[in-house]
Amino acid sequence: MAMSLPFLTRPPNKVLSFAALCPHPFKIRPLGPPPLKFPASTLKFLETHYSSSLNLTTHFNNNNKKDDYSESTFKPDKFYASLIDDSIHRTHLNQIHARLLVTGLQYGSFLITKLVNKASNIGEVSCARKLFDKFPDPDVFLWNAIVRCYSRHGFFGHAIEMYARMQVACVSPDGFSFPCVLKACSALPALEMGRRVHGQIFRHGFESDVFVQNGLVALYAKCGEIVRANVVFGRLVDRTIVSWTSIISGYAQNGQPIEALWVFSEMRKTNVRPDWIAIVSVLRAYTDVEDLEHGKSIHGCVIKMGLECESDLLISLTSLYAKCGQVMVARLFFNQVENPSLIFWNAMISGYVKNGYAEEGIKLFHLMTSKNIRPDSITVTSSIAACAQIGSLELARWMDEYVSMSEFRNDVIVNTALIDMYAKCGSVDMSRLVFDRIPDKDVVVWSAMMVGYGLHGQGRESIILFHAMRQAGLSPNDVTFVGLLTACKNSGLVEEGWDLFHHMRDYGIEPRHQHYACVVDLLGRAGHLDRAYNFVMNMPIEPGVSVWGALLSACKIHRHVTLGEYAAERLFSLDPYNTGHYVQLSNLYASARLWDCVAKVRVLMREKGLTKHLGYSVIEINGKLQAFQAGDKTHPRSKEIFEEVEDLERRLKEAGFVPQTESVLHDLNYEETEETLCNHSERLAIAYGLISTPPGTTLRITKNLRACDNCHAAIKLISKLLSREIVIRDASRFHHFKDGACSCGDYW
Repeated sequence: MAMSLPFLTRPPNKVLSFAALCPHPFKIRPLGPPPLKFPASTLKFLETHYSSSLNLTTHFNNNNKKDDYSESTFKPDKFYASLIDDSIHRTHLNQIHARLLVTGLQYGSFLITKLVNKASNIGEVSCARKLFDKFPDPDVFLWNAIVRCYSRHGFFGHAIEMYARMQVACVSPDGFSFPCVLKACSALPALEMGRRVHGQIFRHGFESDVFVQNGLVALYAKCGEIVRANVVFGRLVDRTIVSWTSIISGYAQNGQPIEALWVFSEMRKTNVRPDWIAIVSVLRAYTDVEDLEHGKSIHGCVIKMGLECESDLLISLTSLYAKCGQVMVARLFFNQVENPSLIFWNAMISGYVKNGYAEEGIKLFHLMTSKNIRPDSITVTSSIAACAQIGSLELARWMDEYVSMSEFRNDVIVNTALIDMYAKCGSVDMSRLVFDRIPDKDVVVWSAMMVGYGLHGQGRESIILFHAMRQAGLSPNDVTFVGLLTACKNSGLVEEGWDLFHHMRDYGIEPRHQHYACVVDLLGRAGHLDRAYNFVMNMPIEPGVSVWGALLSACKIHRHVTLGEYAAERLFSLDPYNTGHYVQLSNLYASARLWDCVAKVRVLMREKGLTKHLGYSVIEINGKLQAFQAGDKTHPRSKEIFEEVEDLERRLKEAGFVPQTESVLHDLNYEETEETLCNHSERLAIAYGLISTPPGTTLRITKNLRACDNCHAAIKLISKLLSREIVIRDASRFHHFKDGACSCGDYW
């Protein structure tokens, strides 16, 4: 460091010689630097604080001709410490350090430690390191200062490096050393280094220091070692709010919300008042278990404690209400913040997407980018999921283009989401293009492509891809087999799917409920009902809702009333308020023309207060989405739409089409009351598409319910009569209608 400060031109009477002001007890060396000359701001700073010190030490003579100060009472350490405490800029620290060098005080550990700490406090990390490096033999206090500086400012690797150098220098750490280095180990995370520090804590006798032990709890919790964290926590005699908060946060962050809430209740029994950090973790736990009622009680505590403006709590409350379906309430919290952080934006966008408000999620993403707020991969992935929900291919292409021009174009997670998005927007070919351009494909990428093929009923392609993945040296995971089994069941590949299922354990994968449900669906759709029933009865785990639902659906397809009733009974006991189960049973009775049984199901639904969801279809025309319900006459072009519907019905009859009248009972609420099957929502959407697009344009439609048999047969013929490709995404899969055939092969 320079021995003198840069000279700044000042009026002569404003040039301050520090040596002249302070002739005793400091002796200026003959060959030393010229008198120091300070800027005005620094001059005032030194004059003020120097005179303050001077008043304590100056003695006036009787004639009051000059002031002097006693060498015995003047304390340079105290004087310079006062200057350091009130320094606000790096320049001040440089000047003070220069004076220490000039006056021979540069080897005083106390003052250098204060300089390092002050440099850390004002954010001058490099300055702190230079000061440290110039000191020849740092003691534990100076080592602590530089470790704390690095840890405080997020240079965790440097903090650990300096701690290691401290050990090499044979300087024993104290109770202030360990919390800082443990914080650095937690943040990286560096579990192995943290374990070594834990050993040193025992060797140096700090196993009872509550601050050190709190650091250990946080270390193990943040590194996923929650059992070890709990062991350390259990040995604490004096548990502070930091102790409780660390273990609660550990459980919440490691996917154990129930345990986090239990510890929180134990903390309340000890009358420890929670702080906002603990409340953030508790809200996260209630969010994970989707317990809105208890979450609201914590919200009440937040208000009582006056913490409702704390940004982290607002984020937690936003996430809680959004995940629990209260997106409007969540938006109120979001709107309270003038400049929401990225985490805030992510919480709101993902909340919209998870609750089916995909369009609102996309609007918020547009608003975020218009404000030049830089998204992260979580933001982009959530927005891609929103595009997948909407089902708009044009919107999907826009999202793909955005990613290609962003820093996320090579992000594997983002590109995997794009594969899923294109598949759900009706273009498995575009999914394959994204898949092919990913250079380093992991098992998640391969699995996403297989699931995409399965969604479109391309079972053979999915199996071919599976073998290609194996040749690439990758092992499948449980999601891979979900995609394969879905592809097989949607394509009627019974034996192939059966064989794949029984090879899962060869890869160390234990089948889950989703795999068993796929096999039941695979066998049931193909008409092997007895085989499917025996499979269910011999499952090593208790059959769940998805398994019995697959069996009931198969019974409806093949009109097996007895087995269907048995499956329905199991479903009603497991999930008594799911409307879909009652609809499936009613459809089964209707297909067998058991009208009395249909009426009983309707009565049972009314008694339970259950109503059938209204059917609707959405079509994309020129990038805009138009929604239709059965018999919908609210559209501005409804007259033209119904004229087109009548014309289509006439042409169908001329082509020999015979309506399947029993399928009018497929829906139990609105659509069943319509006079004709041609007024179903997908038929209206098709009619609107025909009058709104030129000949040959592909029509893309999304329907919230399963397409009925009659509409499925009619749309096949419409595609042939009008030479149109019609892509319909229903509640379970995609149907590509072209030249009088459907990609599902009438197997859905």
